[in-house]
Amino acid sequence: MSTPTPKRSPPRMLRVRRTLQLTPLMRRITLAGEALAGFPLDSDGAHIKLLLAREGQREPVLPTLGPDGPMWPPADIRPIARTYTVARYDAEAGELDVDLVLHGDDGPASRWAVHAQPGDAVGVAGPGGPPRFVPSADYHLMIGDPSALAAIAAALRGVPRKARGTVLIEVPDHSEVQALPYPAGFSVHWLSRRGARPGASTLLLDAAKAMAWPPGRVSVTLAGESNQLLAVRDFLLSERGVARADMYAVPYWKDEHTEEAYHAERHRIMDELEEAES
Repeated sequence: MSTPTPKRSPPRMLRVRRTLQLTPLMRRITLAGEALAGFPLDSDGAHIKLLLAREGQREPVLPTLGPDGPMWPPADIRPIARTYTVARYDAEAGELDVDLVLHGDDGPASRWAVHAQPGDAVGVAGPGGPPRFVPSADYHLMIGDPSALAAIAAALRGVPRKARGTVLIEVPDHSEVQALPYPAGFSVHWLSRRGARPGASTLLLDAAKAMAWPPGRVSVTLAGESNQLLAVRDFLLSERGVARADMYAVPYWKDEHTEEAYHAERHRIMDELEEAES
């Protein structure tokens, strides 16, 4: 399941080409620009950093790429960084789609997405690795929330044509259900928490417990809110015997936490899983 580490490239300054409201709470921002040339192919589902301008700036001040990684501007002018997933990269059209969950003006990325207009500047760093799965697995289980939809959609496009599997997706309510193409051997289940707090929800865990467990080797692609992810991950490892090497589990965010506040905990969780695989 190992994925080659993409070659580093300096952050790119891109501009909004258009926006599309996918659901009441999700907006697709299509980015373009000359700096997008050379963006790695097959990047759908990979994570990127959006580098947003600070208040009073027309454009973000981007870091440069040094021999030991990014070299950031001083704190008072450095861009606000938020992690997102590539929903689509079209090299021929020169377009990069990013889907953002909206929270009004509560948070810099949501605020930017709500007010984004064609021509607005944004930096993009990355991409990192795409979501992993085991192509030869007997069965694929994919679990997540709206933040994981782009990664799950990319994984569904990447699995073998005759693959079998189940997809469990929790959404705030049924208005957030989207069209999601999937292979004929898959079933997709949308779970509405009806406005309840995501960090306290057990819908995904309950659905994982209730499903008839398939025989053979099971590949798990798991992403989304941290509390839910940890509960589902631990259940699948301890009660269903999923091999750690057959599981991609990445917490994208934590309910009631900013990305800065959750940064250290998120990486500790990821490091624990990677150490267990090695």
